[in-house]
This record gives sequence, C-alpha cells and structure tokens, in this order.
Amino acid sequence: MNIFRLFGDLSHLLAIIILLLKIWKTRSCAGISGKSQILFTIVYTTRYLDLVTTYVSAYNTIMKLVFIAAAYTTLFLMYMKFKATYDQNHDTFRIEFLIIPAIVLSLLINHDFTVLEVLWTFSIYLESVAILPQLFMVSKTGEAESITSHYLFALGSYRGLYLLNWVYRYYAENHYDFIAIIAGLVQTVLYCDFFYLYITKVLKGKKLSLPA
Repeated sequence: MNIFRLFGDLSHLLAIIILLLKIWKTRSCAGISGKSQILFTIVYTTRYLDLVTTYVSAYNTIMKLVFIAAAYTTLFLMYMKFKATYDQNHDTFRIEFLIIPAIVLSLLINHDFTVLEVLWTFSIYLESVAILPQLFMVSKTGEAESITSHYLFALGSYRGLYLLNWVYRYYAENHYDFIAIIAGLVQTVLYCDFFYLYITKVLKGKKLSLPA
C-alpha cells in the first residue's frame, strides 16, 4: 500500500458513491450508460474471484466486496427500479466489440494460463475500455450533467493514480506488471479529452459537451 494506491481507491470509491447518489436522489438514470455499468460489473466479478481462494487483508476484502456490491446495485437501479428513465436509444455502443477482443487477449497474453489468472487478465483488459460506451453516449447526446461529469472525473482520476502507483512500485519495490501498466495507460488516454473539457468547462460552472 502506498499513497497513490490509497488515493486511487478512494477516488474509485468516490466515483461509485457519486453515481449511486445521482441515481437515487434524482430517481433517474438519465445520462448514465447501462452498457458501461454492465462492463464494470463483469470486470469486478471476474477480477475478484480470488476472494474465495486468497485472503490479503481486511481492507482488501472489504473494498472488493464494496465494488462488487455497488456494481450489482447500480445494475438493479438502472434495469429494474428506475428502468423507465434509462435512455436506451442513446446507449447503443456494441459492447461485444470490447468483450471479445479482451477475451482473446487474455488467452494469448497473460502471466499464467490458469482460470483465475486468465479471468484477472481479462478484467484488466476489459476495464481499460469499459468507459467507452459512457463516453460514446455523452458524445451522442452532446452533453453531460455536472454530476455525471464529476463521476467520470473521479473514475478517470482513479486510473491515473493507479498508474502513479505502478511507477512508485517500480522504483520503490522493483516491481511492475506490464499488463496492468499498458491497460492503465490505454484507459487514461481515453479520459484525456474529457479531463481537458472537465477542467475548462465543468469547474467553471459550464455544462460539459463532447464533440459528436
């Protein structure tokens, strides 16, 4: 554990809290991509299967359980409780184009060809592009509410901080994971345009809009 990972975890947790509060308080899923949430749920489910085989620490276990529970809660709110408010017409990204390449890559490039390791690797690859349906939806609708923008910024910050975590671990512990680093770089790059618009518009009180 180091400060970059800790703040990365807190930023990730903040993003989830912002999303759930937005849905619950407004009683609406407007502007939220259900397909991105499906992908994140797949990510957490396949990554944290080691909960049944390995114990690292109470912190590690609790955070994993929170992320899994929050992911399924979000799906329940979007596809059941507030289904009428979910904008399927704009959430049209073909997620199979993300899932299938992630499966293929995880089978070809992994650290160890075991079930848990391949699933972990798959989750890393998939997470790097899981936000694309959400960014595509924002681009298609032309704008995003401030609260949705805050969620995206917190989620992007989590990945950026985790990249710094890997840099720190390389220099402090001589440890690195090239799969996690490359995937993290890809994910961070996907957020770059959004980060710029967030800083120049949302923080100045303007509504964020992405080019179609």
